[in-house]
Amino acid sequence: MPKANNLQLQGGTYHVRLDIPKDVQDAFGGRRILSQTLKTGSRSEALLRRHPILHEWKRQIKEIRKGRLLGDNWQEDIVQTLEDLDAITQGQKRALVGETAPPLPDVDPTLKAKLMSSPRFMEAVRLLVGDHLKDGIGGKVQIQDELNRGLKGMLQKRLGTEYKLTAQQGQELETLVKDPASYKARSPITKARLASFRTYRLEHHVALKTINQQESKLLNLSEHLQTTGSKLDFDSVNAWLHTMTLSSKTKQQYLLAGSQFWQWAMMHEPQWRQTFKGHVNPFEKHTLPTLKGKAKLDAKRKAFTVEEVGTLYKAAREQNLGALADLILLGGYTGARIEELCQLRKEHLITVDGVTMFDIVDSKTVAGIRSVPVHPKLTALVDRLAKASKDGYLVPTDSNNKYGIRSDALSKAFGRLKTAMGFDHTRVFHSIRATFVTSLVRADVPDRLIRELAGHETGTVTFDTYSQGSSPKQKLAAIKKLPTLLNANRTQL
Repeated sequence: MPKANNLQLQGGTYHVRLDIPKDVQDAFGGRRILSQTLKTGSRSEALLRRHPILHEWKRQIKEIRKGRLLGDNWQEDIVQTLEDLDAITQGQKRALVGETAPPLPDVDPTLKAKLMSSPRFMEAVRLLVGDHLKDGIGGKVQIQDELNRGLKGMLQKRLGTEYKLTAQQGQELETLVKDPASYKARSPITKARLASFRTYRLEHHVALKTINQQESKLLNLSEHLQTTGSKLDFDSVNAWLHTMTLSSKTKQQYLLAGSQFWQWAMMHEPQWRQTFKGHVNPFEKHTLPTLKGKAKLDAKRKAFTVEEVGTLYKAAREQNLGALADLILLGGYTGARIEELCQLRKEHLITVDGVTMFDIVDSKTVAGIRSVPVHPKLTALVDRLAKASKDGYLVPTDSNNKYGIRSDALSKAFGRLKTAMGFDHTRVFHSIRATFVTSLVRADVPDRLIRELAGHETGTVTFDTYSQGSSPKQKLAAIKKLPTLLNANRTQL
C-alpha cells in the first residue's frame, strides 16, 4: 500500500502512485492506480520528483471530470461509431434497390426532438432532399452519402466542442473521419492494463523480477500487434512467435506470460471480458519445435567431472578470483544453487544434534528450504568466511541488483572463467550441482536422501508430507561419501 506521501519502494527504486477515483477510472482504461518510477533509491530525491507527476495526474482527473479530456481508447470508440455509420449507409443503399437491409438503429428521442425543432436542420434536410430526389434512385443514393458525410462532420464538430483536443488529437480525428480504415487496430495489451496487472501481481506477492520479465514479453507482443495491425488471436500469436529467433523453451516462457495475462484480464477486466467473450485463450495449444535424440542430448546441460570442478577451483585461485574460488568449493560440497550460497549469512550456520549445518532459508522452491551439513573439508573455509564477513553474508560480493540477487557478478565471472578454460554453453555453475548429485548416486546414497540434500521433492506423499526427513547425522554421513575435489583440500583455504 502506498504511504500518505504517495511513494512506494519497489526493488530498491521509488515509485510515485495515486489511486484513481472510481468515477474517472474508465477514462484511464479501467486502471485503478497510476504508477510511475522515479528512477531513484533516495527517499529525499523521490519526495521532490513526485510533485510534478502528481500535479499532472490530478490535473488530468480534474479535466476528465469536466468532460474536457478524451479517454485512453477514444480512437477505437470513434472508429467504431464511424464504421457503424458506414454500415447504416450501405444498408440503406441496398434497401433502395430492393435488397434486404438491417433495420435502422433506434434514435434517442431527446436528440430526435431537438433536431426536428431546429429550423436550420430541417432547412438543410429539405435542400438536400430537394436537390437529389429528382434524380431517381441515383439521387437517393447521393442523399445517403450526403447524410453520411453530414453526420460524420457533426460528430467531428461535437468532439471538438465538448472536449479539449490537443493539436495531435484534432489532426488524428480529422484523418479518422475522412478514412476510418486508416486506423490500425491498437493492441488490447495497453500500458494501462499492464499497470493494473502489475499492481495485482505485486499485491499477490509475485516476484518483482518475474513481473518485469513477463511485462517485457507482453510489451513485445503489444508492439507486434500495433505494428502489424493484427487482432489478438491464435494466428497473430503464432506469427509473433515466428518473428523470434529463440529456442522453443524461451518461446514457451513468452506464451506463459501471455496466458497468465489473458487469464487475469478475463477475470478482472470487464471490457476485455466483453471484447473476447467466447474466444479461446490464444496462447494455448501452440506446437513448438522440440529437439530429439542426439540433438536433445547435445543441448542438455551437463555435469562437470569431479576433476573438472577441482580444476576450475584451482584456476580461480591462481587468477585471484577469491570469492569465486570459495563459491566453487562451497557448491562442490553442498550441491546448493549459486544464489542460495550467496544468500547464506553467519546466522545460517547452525548446529543440530552436534552437526554444523548450512540453514538454507531462501530458495526458489519450497523443497529447496533445507539444511545441509558442512563438509569437513569446508570447515576451515567457512570459519574464515564467517570471521572476515563485514555485512553478515558468508560470500562477499558487490553485486546486489534491484531484485536483491547477490550472485549476478559472480555468475558472470564464472561464465568467463569456464569459457576461457574451454567449456561450452552446456556447462554452467549449476553443472556443479549436477556433479554433486551424480557423486552421491555413485556412492550409493539412497535416492530419498539425495533429494533432501539437493532440495528436490521426492514426489511421494509419505516423504513430502509426513516425513520429517533424515537426521543431521544421516545427512553428514552421506556428505562424507563425496569424492575429494582435485587437490582442493590441499590448497590454502
